[in-house]
Amino acid sequence: MLVEIKVPSVGESVTEAVLAEWFKKDGDPVRKGEALYVIETDKVTLEVEAEADGVLKISVIEGETVAIGAVVGTIDTAVETDAASGSEPDQQAAAPAAAAQLPETVAVETPAPPPVSEEPPIKAEPIKLESEKVGAMPEEVVLSPSVRRLVKEKGLDVRSVSGTGPGGRITKGDVVLYLETGEAAEAAPESKELAGPVAEAQLPVDETSRKPMTPIRQRIAARLLEARQNTAMLTTFNDIDMSQVMSIRSKYKEIFQKKYDVSLGFMSFFIKASVEALKETPEINAFIDGKDIIYNHRYHIGVAIGTGRGLVVPVIRNAETLGMAQMEKAIVDYVNKIKANRLDLTDLEGGTFTITNGGVFGSLLSTPILNTPQSGILGMHRIEKRPVVVDEEIVVRPMMYVALSYDHRIVDGREAVTFLRRIKEYIENPERMLMEI
Repeated sequence: MLVEIKVPSVGESVTEAVLAEWFKKDGDPVRKGEALYVIETDKVTLEVEAEADGVLKISVIEGETVAIGAVVGTIDTAVETDAASGSEPDQQAAAPAAAAQLPETVAVETPAPPPVSEEPPIKAEPIKLESEKVGAMPEEVVLSPSVRRLVKEKGLDVRSVSGTGPGGRITKGDVVLYLETGEAAEAAPESKELAGPVAEAQLPVDETSRKPMTPIRQRIAARLLEARQNTAMLTTFNDIDMSQVMSIRSKYKEIFQKKYDVSLGFMSFFIKASVEALKETPEINAFIDGKDIIYNHRYHIGVAIGTGRGLVVPVIRNAETLGMAQMEKAIVDYVNKIKANRLDLTDLEGGTFTITNGGVFGSLLSTPILNTPQSGILGMHRIEKRPVVVDEEIVVRPMMYVALSYDHRIVDGREAVTFLRRIKEYIENPERMLMEI
């Protein structure tokens, strides 16, 4: 029986996806629930699991754009018993026995000749080192044919490679390890000096490379351009003394961790502060629809999270009803879903305000771009000790710059400045925020 592997639906607005990667090869055995492949849409990346045990047959290769519901392969459940019976382990168990029958002189990297052949085995040939070019006596190193090819292909100086074979002979594994550990790159100037222009000509380097944008990156680019073109975006700044929040976090982090099984971070403080500030400046939690202003009476806070495929903004819904631990758990859950390619389209929809933390990457100051159709986005940055004036004295405090980008069509400067001032007050005096005063 053949079970079709179809591209799943990830949302009503998504009609196609890119098959980004297969985790299995054509003809591989698979088990039910095992991850088969990854699809990318303009909003999410999602792993798709096998629906049955059997043998995989791939019909769509990686990189192809496919429609939602399209068949990209099949699973042959008729050979399910063979796939699940452990035939692979049997083959692995048989491997040592077969290896034991090989003559000791056969190198791992050189396959044994067929038993029916009368020809003598391939003899490892010596390779002359070009050390005489720098005044040293010429040496000979015995290399097998496969090692000779690899050394020649990579333009290596074999004297830099440590041999682990019998009698110190250099094996293919020694060369591969030498390349992987980066020692070859460190020895490159010396090798170039020894081998001269010929070796340099054997290692051409492309000056540029071309790679198509992923659907997520295309979507990010389109939304950022849309925000620039269709909003009157303006940014205002302030700085925050993080001393009190850092003190609270340091004092209670162990108790918090033990009670809630999650770390206490800075983001939950800023989410809570943003909710309180948005209540006072409702225009920042609103958006423009044609000639109308739509005011949101719930606070769905998007938290920007950077991934290898691009920036995604999962939404913490009804943040005004959540405690600090619930916010931190929601963030951790989203991070885990992103790592496992399990983020749903519904996780990204419905945000009313966004927070992005460039500080985790070392950013000191930036102007975040609106996540349309939202009217505001708060940018956090790195904490840096700076001299500030407190009670007429110069003291050193851990300071953070914050930035609010907003749509000036709906938000005036007064509201924007008020919002940031409230954020500053709540973070510098977190007891006010926690007491809701």
